[in-house]
Amino acid sequence: MVDVSQHDLVPDHSVVDEDDLEAVLTEYEIKKTDLPKIKRTDKALPDDAEVGDVVRIVRDSRTTDEAVVYRLVVE
Repeated sequence: MVDVSQHDLVPDHSVVDEDDLEAVLTEYEIKKTDLPKIKRTDKALPDDAEVGDVVRIVRDSRTTDEAVVYRLVVE
């Protein structure tokens, strides 16, 4: 079986630790539940991601070299 998360076209997904998460939420003046959602069953998520975690996704970007987005893992 193919591990989709290891494919070259899938951006890097990593679970954000609590200290970094507080800094991000403060920077954008939002709550954790205001973040866009990603389902726990998404094949690109790391194995250690659990419902309630926030995942940092780093994508390649033509204009800024890389684009960072955050998603809240939901059921």
